[in-house]
Amino acid sequence: MTPTRAAAVAVALAFAGTAAADDSWAFFGSYTDKAGSKGIYRSKFDAATGKLSAPELAAEMGSPSFLAVHPSNKFLYAVGEGGGKDGGPVVAFAIDAKTGALTKLNELLSGGSGPCHVSVHPKGTHAIVANYGGGSTAFYKIGDDGKLVERIAFFQHEGSSKNPGRQKEPHSHCGFFTPDGAAAVSVDLGIDKVKVFTLDATKNTVTEAKDRDVTTPPGAGPRHIAIAPDGKFAYVCGELDSTVNVIEFGEKGGKVVQSLSTLKEPVKGNSTAECVLSPDGKFVYVSNRGANTIAAFKVGADRKLMAAGHITGDIKIPRNFNIDPSGKWMLIASQDGGKVGVWEVDAATGLAKETGNTVAVSKCVCVKFVPVAK
Repeated sequence: MTPTRAAAVAVALAFAGTAAADDSWAFFGSYTDKAGSKGIYRSKFDAATGKLSAPELAAEMGSPSFLAVHPSNKFLYAVGEGGGKDGGPVVAFAIDAKTGALTKLNELLSGGSGPCHVSVHPKGTHAIVANYGGGSTAFYKIGDDGKLVERIAFFQHEGSSKNPGRQKEPHSHCGFFTPDGAAAVSVDLGIDKVKVFTLDATKNTVTEAKDRDVTTPPGAGPRHIAIAPDGKFAYVCGELDSTVNVIEFGEKGGKVVQSLSTLKEPVKGNSTAECVLSPDGKFVYVSNRGANTIAAFKVGADRKLMAAGHITGDIKIPRNFNIDPSGKWMLIASQDGGKVGVWEVDAATGLAKETGNTVAVSKCVCVKFVPVAK
């Protein structure tokens, strides 16, 4: 083979490998009922075209409202909202990355009512679950086989805040581990706090670090958080006051250093839902339910935010949305629109243009990506 021919083949193979890597499985969590969704759905997403295949039921389950993917991309975890005093289900699935099939491994109870969020440790060793109804946080050990081994810790939050309708008691809404895996945070809407916990992964012990808790503005109702890769800053959306809050973490605790509105102008009944940091770390996005937009903010050199505009289109109650691994596309789940739509992201402005590519998923409320295996 001539050098020219060999080089051409090498380029072609490299391109083919890149193209294959662009394909992802998009998994969708939903609220279920007899006439609509039945559980977790999947579509194949083509990052070259921004198109989704027709959704298929990947796993039948009652209201899997939030999903999390293991860092190995071999396992998926889901919480089923509801449950009594012992909580609702936290379910582990094995992922067949070639077909997108999910196989249930096992399930445990969340320990408190209304589990609404789950995420996985950066090393895949543990999971954290937020119980909205119970106002609590639970931690789990994950085995090498992806199964939930046991619940290793449970913390009942305490307190209240200024909104009499939503903040009479704790309501934990999401939990994440810090990028270094040494700590975790649980965002509590009911008490206006981002609670902090330390994790000893070797001993499987979790300790409450109340002196490091972060207090958000009264009545903000913090809901979801996006932590910067270096763990020094985080961005938290206020569900009740339609804000995005910048938190600076320090060795002795964190503090809110900026709070901005997510709206162009006041919208009665609006509430924020999801907070996402773009893959390149240059933009923060927050969904507005009511205004039916995604607010975009540019991240400055000092990590504070500057309003960049709003992503609009055929959006109806955008509870959750996500950006694909390429950073080029934003998938927005319209809970009341019965669909998932695709927007093309402008890397320079951070805004996104509606493509018209959509798939029907009843009461879709979560979007997660897993690379397709050959």
